[in-house]
Amino acid sequence: MAKAKPVSRIASDRLNTPTDLDPADTRKIAEGLTILTSDLFALYIKTKNFHWHMSGPNFRDYHLLLDEQSAQIFGIIDDVAERARKIGGTVLRSLGQAHALTRVTDNDADYVSPLDMLRELRDDNKALTANMRDLHGITDEADDVATTSLLEEWIDQSEERTWFLYESTRNATDGGH
Repeated sequence: MAKAKPVSRIASDRLNTPTDLDPADTRKIAEGLTILTSDLFALYIKTKNFHWHMSGPNFRDYHLLLDEQSAQIFGIIDDVAERARKIGGTVLRSLGQAHALTRVTDNDADYVSPLDMLRELRDDNKALTANMRDLHGITDEADDVATTSLLEEWIDQSEERTWFLYESTRNATDGGH
């Protein structure tokens, strides 16, 4: 009996990295990782935007906090995208695609108060955590233990960012800044 030809996960066989994962699961996981990559790029840029435009009496502390957080976010983007490629999927090809897929909203305001910046990033990181938990369910069901394990680490990082942002805004007032 002849073996059935493997189902191609993507149009070009040249990008179909061999994997023992089910092709349908691979497609779902790669799509989820592509959206996650989009979210991370958007959150990175937003965090840097707020870092660059920080002002007020807590400038140094907030400026450094957002610099640390943006570096952490940027640090996982490549790992997320490469995970999709490792299982034979594809990832972002352009800023336009990233903009179309991201669930993180832009903030192009001329001025945002420091506490509003931190609150907005807190909420964005909290939503990112929830979205990663949803993807974790997909990867866990597909028995993709590697992606599941990575997501657990990224979720922990996102929860920590949310925590730091929450504590920085708790019981605080803008005081006009």
